[in-house]
Amino acid sequence: MAFKTGFMPVVLLFFDISAGELFIILLVAFLVFGPSKIPEIARKVGKGMNEIRRASDEIKREISKETRKIEKDINVEGSVYKDLKTTAEEIKQDFEEAGKPFTDNLDKPVGDPSPAEPKG
Repeated sequence: MAFKTGFMPVVLLFFDISAGELFIILLVAFLVFGPSKIPEIARKVGKGMNEIRRASDEIKREISKETRKIEKDINVEGSVYKDLKTTAEEIKQDFEEAGKPFTDNLDKPVGDPSPAEPKG
């Protein structure tokens, strides 16, 4: 069976109804409800299906919206972490540079660097 893009073939595939079965269902509906009620029933069924489609689309939009918000929050948290890490590295480098003169002088002896003269 070839797949078509129209609405009716999708419904027929979903319910697995053949054309003969569909004809019998329509005939019974025509006999039970009469020719005056069939258009009204068809409109109500159409409106109901339209509402279901709208509700489904709204649910899809809400899920997409929340997914985008979560992705944005994850990206923001990641960038904040990167910013904090970069700042911490910069502060560490600043402290190392500020303390370098003190650590360089630790190896030098304190006092007069010249040799002591003998006293006579």
